[in-house]
Amino acid sequence: MMRTRTLKSSPSILALYARSAVAMLPGSSLLPLIPGAGKEIPELELTLPGVKVKPADVAAYAKVCGFTLRDELPVTFPHVLAFPLHMAIMADGSFPFGAVGLVHIENRIIQRRAIGLGEELEIRVRPTALEPHPRGRAFSLLTEVLAGGEPVWEGTSRMLRRGGGKQAASTATPRGSEENPSDSSAGDSAAGGTAPQPAELEVSSEWRLGGDLGRRYAAVSGDRNPIHMHQLSAKAFGFPRAIAHGMWTKARCLAALESRLPEALSVEVRFRKPILLPARVQFASASRGQQIEFAVRDAKRGTPHLEGNVMPLEAQPTSTRSN
Repeated sequence: MMRTRTLKSSPSILALYARSAVAMLPGSSLLPLIPGAGKEIPELELTLPGVKVKPADVAAYAKVCGFTLRDELPVTFPHVLAFPLHMAIMADGSFPFGAVGLVHIENRIIQRRAIGLGEELEIRVRPTALEPHPRGRAFSLLTEVLAGGEPVWEGTSRMLRRGGGKQAASTATPRGSEENPSDSSAGDSAAGGTAPQPAELEVSSEWRLGGDLGRRYAAVSGDRNPIHMHQLSAKAFGFPRAIAHGMWTKARCLAALESRLPEALSVEVRFRKPILLPARVQFASASRGQQIEFAVRDAKRGTPHLEGNVMPLEAQPTSTRSN
């Protein structure tokens, strides 16, 4: 039976990260409020009403991600508003494991219309049940944003819990080539939609990403996962250097396509290899009828970091609430 919990304010992300980190310790599932006690994903929905966006926060986010400053939210910004609820779901004591160690393999956004800066929003987040995956088990975090009681934005973050999959032993990627807890790349082939082939896309720009990008994006998104912050903290999780947030990469791609985006759209991406900072990457895209395919790859080696597509919503009228 679905449990619904209405929050009075947005949860503290740092406290939730701490709780998730404790879940990695042996015997931690016996502690109260620490994830790991349950065997299945709980039927839990968190609701946060009365959300009002601060224009200064949107301006700071737009600057880091490359969006033009407008009177409307960047298409990826509602994910930032929902992220504390994502963490709260995964930090719940009934959750079967902590957020640390999960891999974000795909992300889909449906924007039914642009959201104005002054609109009051309600955010709803719920997880889906665990399902088998070649590399382990997967589930999704579903987000719905309402304005005036009407759904205006939906998001699906597909997460992978590595280990135990039928092909895990033969296909597992060495640690250090995947992003770890919140925005990750498993090189997974089971993405939703049609994945573009980067070689077929036209390179339009090259981005030089500084070593402090993770800290700059964390300051505007709240996602202060240690793998993004500093080289030393990233090394603790098997990465030689800090890595860029996957959702920053998606946002930067949509900022590059901003003049070509319809107001109502569907955009999905598959996260591939993480971007080790500092980095030099190429952005490529191509129009295929109503669809725009795009990709980010390493400027020197051509390693794929992200692959995605965007199309007008009427061409793909899918609702995350039906997943």
